[in-house]
Amino acid sequence: MNRPIPIGIILGFLVVTLGLVGIFVFPIGPKRPPNLILMVADDLGYRELGSYGQEKIRTPRLDQLAREGMRFTRAYSGSPVCAPSRCVLLTGRHPGHAEVRDNRAMQRFGEDEGQHPISDAAVTLAEMLGESGYTSGVFGKWGLGNMTSTGNPLRQGFDRFFGYNCQAHAHTYFPATLWSDERRIPLDNDPPVPGHAGLPDGADPTDPASYEVFKGADYAPDRINEQALAFIRDNREGPFFLYYPTIIPHVALHVPDEELEPYLALGWNDPPFTREGGYGYTPHFTPRAAYAAMITRMDRYVGRILDLLDELGLAENTIVAFTSDNGTTHLDKEVDYEFFASVGELRGLKGSLYEGGIRVPQIVRWPGRVAAGSVSDAVVGFEDWMPTLADLAGEEIVAPDESDGISFAPALLGNGQPERAFLYREFAGYHGQQAVWLGSRWKGVRQNLLKKGNPDPLAIELYDLENDPAESTNVAAHHPEIVGRIAGLMESERVPSDVFPLGPVDEQ
Repeated sequence: MNRPIPIGIILGFLVVTLGLVGIFVFPIGPKRPPNLILMVADDLGYRELGSYGQEKIRTPRLDQLAREGMRFTRAYSGSPVCAPSRCVLLTGRHPGHAEVRDNRAMQRFGEDEGQHPISDAAVTLAEMLGESGYTSGVFGKWGLGNMTSTGNPLRQGFDRFFGYNCQAHAHTYFPATLWSDERRIPLDNDPPVPGHAGLPDGADPTDPASYEVFKGADYAPDRINEQALAFIRDNREGPFFLYYPTIIPHVALHVPDEELEPYLALGWNDPPFTREGGYGYTPHFTPRAAYAAMITRMDRYVGRILDLLDELGLAENTIVAFTSDNGTTHLDKEVDYEFFASVGELRGLKGSLYEGGIRVPQIVRWPGRVAAGSVSDAVVGFEDWMPTLADLAGEEIVAPDESDGISFAPALLGNGQPERAFLYREFAGYHGQQAVWLGSRWKGVRQNLLKKGNPDPLAIELYDLENDPAESTNVAAHHPEIVGRIAGLMESERVPSDVFPLGPVDEQ
């Protein structure tokens, strides 16, 4: 005899069935925006990662990141030096419109530390994301205004700050203090190691013991990495934006001995850096090994972040990006860029608008959304991060109207990246420079705009980067129409700045 099925069983079946439908067909509740991690190395050259052709420096975790994400071959920092590059990155405005266009220390104006500040009017990445519920933290080197100024990171949308406020302070890896929000905290370095000093009087430069005075106990990058990991744990429910501008590998050459030892075993026979003549940062007995060890230490920090994301189950919903603020330093006695082939075939180093000073590694991983092992040759710049992260973080986030950037989200998501019309750069330092990229092929450069005695400061060099990536042959005489277009952009894309003048360009 057929018996009626109890109503409780029917209702239970319906609940389970509808639940399964919800799992497989309909999302239950709103989808959480992705977490965002943007790591920026300090003075890391284009060819100083294994995934970009480096053969001597070990970077296994960053190479893993490249295998699991997208590697960009034509990425450009905001400027060839620290502070203006960070300004472009965080405000989305190219150097012709940015508030900070060169390194400008505020100590000379009576301040105790810090660089020229960004203003209250500037809209930062953290402020843009904060409007949509992101919690933002910055860990490392700030360099866009001291803690009493409008440039204080906690007044620019960040909820947490730990590290160095001032770039000059960041020249030592064993300081007396670091900033934790608006409070200085002591480190166990007594005495602290200076960033600039020579060997003690009477010290033997051939004796490794003479260099022991430049070793401290409390390595600041360790502390910074610990706090970045704590920020991820504290904000695991998200969404969060972690901005990690590490001070590595900017000199001085400071690194714990345990990181140094594997490179010493290679027998590179480093000539010691003694700071003879008083120029440069602190001495080191084995500078090649120290520089490589610093980059490997940074790679280890990246690995800790990746491992924590896996541990917390956050990797699938976290966009992890890595890049550098500019090219390798020109201080060849401290950083042997020829030995490491730091910029490879490119011309120029830090401070230069030639490719080696401003083309940087850039890697982005987002599992399931960015194709693993992919490569993009799209021309992208630091100003593009603002619209790109706005596109990736959610439909309700819109980059500010004043942003100069172009989203490279289409490239990341495999949808094809339209070629940009131009990329503009200027730099008031190193005698004054301008550069314009037209599409992916042409690049115009002006050098020595502010150098006395330059008979033709507005002259434009033209390079065909598709056929001459080393910028070895100036072809301006053969393409006057291209030079004319570039000259027009060099004038129209620059809003004059009283603080960062460009002499003859402003006088046109």
